[in-house]
Amino acid sequence: MARTPTISALDTLWQAPVILWTILAGEGLAAILAMAPGVDGNRLIYFGTTSLVVQWVSLSTLGVLYLFRRPLARLRPTRIAQMALVTLIAVTALVCAAGWLVLREPWPLARDGWLAMFLRLTGIALVVGLMGLAAFLHHWRVRQLLLRTKQAEIEVVRARVRPHFLFNTLNTGAALVHQRPAEAEQLLLNLADLFRAVLGGPQEVPLTEELALARRYLEIEGLRFGERLQVAWQLPDELPQVTLPVLSLQPLVENAIRHGIERSPRGGEIGIVVRADRDWLEVSVRNPLHGTGPSKPGHQVGQSGVRARLQAMTHGRGHLETRIEDGHYLAAIRLPL
Repeated sequence: MARTPTISALDTLWQAPVILWTILAGEGLAAILAMAPGVDGNRLIYFGTTSLVVQWVSLSTLGVLYLFRRPLARLRPTRIAQMALVTLIAVTALVCAAGWLVLREPWPLARDGWLAMFLRLTGIALVVGLMGLAAFLHHWRVRQLLLRTKQAEIEVVRARVRPHFLFNTLNTGAALVHQRPAEAEQLLLNLADLFRAVLGGPQEVPLTEELALARRYLEIEGLRFGERLQVAWQLPDELPQVTLPVLSLQPLVENAIRHGIERSPRGGEIGIVVRADRDWLEVSVRNPLHGTGPSKPGHQVGQSGVRARLQAMTHGRGHLETRIEDGHYLAAIRLPL
C-alpha cells in the first residue's frame, strides 16, 4: 500500500517561487539601503556590493537549512523558525568576516570598521529575518488549515456512498442468488472491496489498484445494465508506478454511467484510457451524450472532491479536466510523473 508522504514546514522553502521571491526581496533590500540618506560615495557601487552580501546571506542560509533538512524536519514549525533565525545570524557573521578579509577598504560597508559593519548587517538581518519568519509561520498555518479542509473533504468523499447504488446492487444480488449464484457471490465480493476502499483504506493507492476498483465497480453495474453497458479499456503494456487518491476514478466512471448509459434505452460505451509520456500521466473517462437539446445539469457529482484531492496530493500540479468533444463527455485526470 502506498503511504501519504509527510509534509514538513521546510518543504515550502525549496519551491522555485520561494527562491525567486527571496532573490527579488534581497535586491529590493539592497536598493532601499543604497537609496537611504547618509550613503557616501557612488550609490551604484554601494548597491552592487550590498546586493552581493544580501544574496550570499539569503541563499547561503537556504543552503544550510537544506543540508540539515532531515533533522530539522523532526522539529515543530516554531522550533524550525528559531533555528532558521539563528542560522541567518550565523551566516551573516561569516559573510561579514569574509567580506572584511577580502574587500575591506574598497567595500563601502566596511569603511566604518568591522564592528560597525557587523552590527549594522546583523541588525538588518535580524529585522528582515523576523519579518520573514512571521510571514513563513503565517503561510504555514494557512497551508495547514487548507490541508485540514482538504482532509475534511476527503473524509466526506470516503464516507459518501450513493444510497440508490447500494440498493440497486443489493437488489441485483438478490435477483442473482438463485439463478446465477456464482455471479451473485462475485458481486458481493466486489461490493465489499469498494466499501473497504471507501471506509477503511489508505488515502492514496497505486494506479493499478485504482483501476482494479473501477473495474469492480463496472462489473457490478454491468450485472445491472447487461448489454446496455459496454466498456472499452485502452491501457499501456506497462502501467506507470504512480499513486493517486483512492476512489478518484470511480466517481468519474459513476458519472459516465449515470449520464451516458442510464439515460439511454440503448445504452452506450464507456471508454477508459490511460496515457503516459515523460512528464505526465492522463487517465480519461469518456461517455456518449444523448439528445440534441441543451445538456442537463450533471457530471458535477464527485468531481469537485476529486479535483480537490488531486490538487492537495500534488501541491496544485495535478488537476481534473472536463470537456465535450465529438458528441462525448470527457473527464481526464492529469498527474505529473
